[in-house]
Amino acid sequence: MSREFPIGLTPPDWLVRNLQPQQAPVNRPAAARAAVAMALPLAVGLALGQPAYGALASMGALSGVISDTADAYRMRILNIAIPQLFGAVGITLGTFVYGHGWLTVATVTGLALVSGMISTIGAVASVSGLLLLLNSVVGAGLPIPGDWRLAPALMTGGGLLVLLLALLSWPMRSGVPERGAVADTYRTVAALLAASGSDVTGAYEEARHTVTQSLNQSYDVILARRTRHHGHSPELTRLLAQLNAMTPVVEAAPAAHQSGRALPPEIPRAVLRLARAVETGRTGPTALDLPVPTDETGRAIEHALRHAAEVVAAPDVDPRGIDDRLGRPAALGVRAARAARNVTLSAASWRYGLRLALCIGLAQVLVSVVPVARSYWVALTITFVLKPDFGSVFSRALLRALGTVAGLVVAAAVLAEVPRGWWDVPTMMLLAPLIPVLTPRGYGYQTAAITPVILLLSDILNHLGTALLLPRLTDSLMGCAIALVAGYLLWPESWHTRVGDRLADAVADTAGYVECAFLDTTDPAARARMRRRLYRDLSVVRTEFQRALTEPPPTGRRAAAWWPLVVAVERIVDATTAARVRVAHGCAPPSPAEVSQVALQLRELSEGVREAETLVAVRTDLAGPADSVLEGVRREVATARAIATPH
Repeated sequence: MSREFPIGLTPPDWLVRNLQPQQAPVNRPAAARAAVAMALPLAVGLALGQPAYGALASMGALSGVISDTADAYRMRILNIAIPQLFGAVGITLGTFVYGHGWLTVATVTGLALVSGMISTIGAVASVSGLLLLLNSVVGAGLPIPGDWRLAPALMTGGGLLVLLLALLSWPMRSGVPERGAVADTYRTVAALLAASGSDVTGAYEEARHTVTQSLNQSYDVILARRTRHHGHSPELTRLLAQLNAMTPVVEAAPAAHQSGRALPPEIPRAVLRLARAVETGRTGPTALDLPVPTDETGRAIEHALRHAAEVVAAPDVDPRGIDDRLGRPAALGVRAARAARNVTLSAASWRYGLRLALCIGLAQVLVSVVPVARSYWVALTITFVLKPDFGSVFSRALLRALGTVAGLVVAAAVLAEVPRGWWDVPTMMLLAPLIPVLTPRGYGYQTAAITPVILLLSDILNHLGTALLLPRLTDSLMGCAIALVAGYLLWPESWHTRVGDRLADAVADTAGYVECAFLDTTDPAARARMRRRLYRDLSVVRTEFQRALTEPPPTGRRAAAWWPLVVAVERIVDATTAARVRVAHGCAPPSPAEVSQVALQLRELSEGVREAETLVAVRTDLAGPADSVLEGVRREVATARAIATPH
């Protein structure tokens, strides 16, 4: 049911986008792990007469719960164990400088710089940097009971407890998450084929975007195993072959969609049957029951599906014939050295690090010269809000404030009504599962879930009860204000955001893809890798734009103006792939002059996008033979160039 707002009271689009919860399934195993991992240390601490030690271990478990986002077991080891080591370093350094005045300020500020810089490396490094800074802030602002070695041991142990619980089923379910990821990719491809030719606005584009995300996730899941087992694990080899077998099917989908006719339902049903075979690991022939093709697009789809069926049915695959579409990674030491060099020399990583360090430094100076109860919460708030790779600073500050208020309502009831002691254990078992359940819904929902848990653990350490509530609210609002002023308003790149070089790079890469598809003698595997990388880059661009849409004007308004161009570039790649498929199955190839003209137009568009902050006029004249296979590509390029022209 839609809700009507009085005239003049309709909320702005950026606010609606911020508050709208994201759809995500409930991860019941993660919720169960959170309940056990965070309640068990409290119970052990109470049984030993050391509830404060149990609270410290539960804090470590909380960081493990936040990091527990992967499905594949090997990725869980990376996602949980490595950040715990950084967290141990953070709590140790923070404990050493606790109560040392300006030394504390300098140490935490320096760690903020390091945290911000390493956040640009990747997802695991980002969480590691987050825990490094978070735990150093806690250690520097909170009197930790016991010997200095006890806090890092307890907090690391709590985080590793989450990892242990996550790995309990590994012997019985080894390979299941990987097979499930590949099978899910097959299902998204089936949905894409079902949407091909659909006249429902945006249905095909949404399905294609889902396929891109699923392919990214599946290749990333296999990437976690590929470094050690590439070419030696029969199971991994089969999964790579099965995933690669979907490439011709995905490439044929744009051609089917451009035909304007829905595919026979037997085709997506055939892909779903293959998905079930992949998920169960079954080998042997799979009956597809495909209709007889009537054109080159139908022949392309039939050929691709029968090839996929052969790959799924094969019990053994020669690893020498497997191409992974992403390129084999370098050795771990080489990649680590490359990442360190890139971080050190990257202007973007220095800007991120300096921005975070500035805000944390201001917070530490403020709480050092102004008496603030529970002062470490100011820096904690900034750490969560200002993580540069986590999205819009403005949006996160807004959602942090709203989520904190909602969480304080729950915390007030808990601290006022639940007696301190053994009742904390069942209370934690009820509150902890809300963190993995609500985190996928959005940052505000995650904050609302984490707030009562943090306050319950803080009460065990400090015994302040409801007296914690007002300082928590005050400190959170102070942290949000510092992040907004020093981390957002003082940085023109935050609120004068241009469309960005990334979209311009994607347009230029699209020009290269057009040439690669029709002019070069590139082998199909290399061309497929280029298309995969291009779609992956466009997926990143789409995510960045969606974040920008949650910003208030002028940033959100500019992003909304440029957003159709992102969709148009994706359609150009689709049209190019469709034309390539048609040529491969009997259609006359385009002339080199046609290809060069399209590539030139795209490169001109790329330069215009790179140099512009707002829409600029560009030429849209694209002439060519009407019966050419590139006619659809020219039409999409002309649309993209028209979008870039102000009206």
